[in-house]
Order: sequence, then structure tokens, then C-alpha cells
Amino acid sequence: MKKLNRCGWCEGDELYEAYHDNEWGVPVYDDNTLFEFLILETFQAGLSWITVLRKRENFREAFDDFDYNKIANYPEEKVQELLGNPGIIRNKLKVKAAVTNAQNFIKIQEKYGSFSKYIWGFVGGNPIQNEVEDYKKAPTTSSISNKLSADLKKKGFKFVGSTVIYAHMQATGMVNDHEVSCFRHKEVKQLEK
Repeated sequence: MKKLNRCGWCEGDELYEAYHDNEWGVPVYDDNTLFEFLILETFQAGLSWITVLRKRENFREAFDDFDYNKIANYPEEKVQELLGNPGIIRNKLKVKAAVTNAQNFIKIQEKYGSFSKYIWGFVGGNPIQNEVEDYKKAPTTSSISNKLSADLKKKGFKFVGSTVIYAHMQATGMVNDHEVSCFRHKEVKQLEK
């Protein structure tokens, strides 16, 4: 069987390869999935994505399947329970940020009709198609992630620096940063609305 040519960052780890092949860079317009990635990306701040990916199912269970309506109303007892959960990243500021971000996520939905409409508005509703030759030279921020990050911070979100937001944009297909030699580059490019 011919070996697929993938982005170099995922090669050699089955979980990473499956995530790369099936999710990374696929345009996401569903608020529930956008929220899941937002939570995971904020917990990833300062860590590697594979660390978060390996704990993803634990996060899903601990955070009520990423139900932002429930998370927005977590009492202090739930926060303490999460901080005692060895299956997730137990960072007090990030756990508290998840609650705050869920509350602000709902406010954005109320104002814009959906979080998807809001966030995709920053790229005119369509993915940005980059031509990345080598993942090591791919951008980690952009003028759009800078603008989006600043706007989210203004709206009260935490752990949403430009690098975190750019990673979110990559994960949810707002930008296609698959290497041009990767088999997914062309496939993902064809997924535009």
C-alpha cells in the first residue's frame, strides 16, 4: 500500500495522523464543534497539541460533552472537581476561563445569531487558502488572528491570544495550512462553501 504524504507535524503518531486526516483544516460551521475546539485550544496554550489531543475524551467527559450552556453555569464546586481531575489539564486559570468563555460564547450567539456567523465573518465566510511548503515555516499568527484575538479579549474571553486563535482557525478550517504536498491540501481546499 502506498504511503500517504502528510504534513510533517503529524507523522509517526496514529492519533495525530487520524486527527490530521479527518479533522484538521476541515471547515467547521457548527457552534458546538467550534466551542469544543475553542476550549481545547485555550487549554493547549503553552503546551503541545498532542498533549491535549491525548486528553480530549477526558475533557469531553469532564466538561459535559463541551455543552457551553452547562459550562457557563458551573458552580465553584464543579470548578474544584475539575481541578481534581487527573485526566485533564488542571490549570486553575484555564478551568475558570472555560466558564467565562462559555458565558461570553453565549453572548456572541445572542448578538450575532451564532458564534459561527461571528467568527467566520473575519474571513468573509470562506477559508483562506495558504500555500504552505513546509509546516515549520507555516505562520503561527496573522493579521486576522490578531484582530479576532483582540475582539474576543474585548468581549471578555481569556486565553485567546493571537497564536491560540490562529491554531483555532487552522483546526476549524478557517485557514488551510496543510502543506501543498500533503494529500489533504487539495481535499480540504475543495470543501469551501
